[in-house]
Amino acid sequence: MRTKFTIATVAALSLASAALAHTGAKGIVRERMVAMSAMADAIKTIAPMMSGASEYEAAAVRDAAEAIGRHAGASMTRLFPADNENMASYVKASIWQDWATFAELAERLHTYSEGLALAAENGLAAPNQGMADAASMMGGGGMMGAGSMMGTGMALEATLGREELADMPANEVFSLVSNTCSTCHTRFRKEAK
Repeated sequence: MRTKFTIATVAALSLASAALAHTGAKGIVRERMVAMSAMADAIKTIAPMMSGASEYEAAAVRDAAEAIGRHAGASMTRLFPADNENMASYVKASIWQDWATFAELAERLHTYSEGLALAAENGLAAPNQGMADAASMMGGGGMMGAGSMMGTGMALEATLGREELADMPANEVFSLVSNTCSTCHTRFRKEAK
């Protein structure tokens, strides 16, 4: 099931990088399209490793995680000024109406990308181990449970710390990274036309 989710995430991020070619984007909108494209490329590079479709390479995972981290957190939020509405942009107005959630997701992505870089040497979880360890550390329920990031009107779950992430298998941390991307896109990104 996680493999299907990862493939769906990569497909969604591929659409985001296709948006980069969208004509009319300039200034800060173009900057954020470049940043989103760089993160999508990083995800696409390591997603096959995480699903077992290609050989796992810790250095490549670490490099991709660092690339995502360079564009997350404050680097990401600065690309979304409140006065920036542009026809070439795929940003929903809700990003500015719910800035606290967007900023939390951007920071969460930064933390998780740093955690993925630290966990790169850990390799992949044993088959059938799944997200059980992460779910228990997060108070049960996992990423999609009650009170999760995907819930409506619910508070975001507590972000795991870098130290906890560093001890997890890389594919479990990658799942947290991709879930964070998907949550942000679901809440704040318009569909490409």
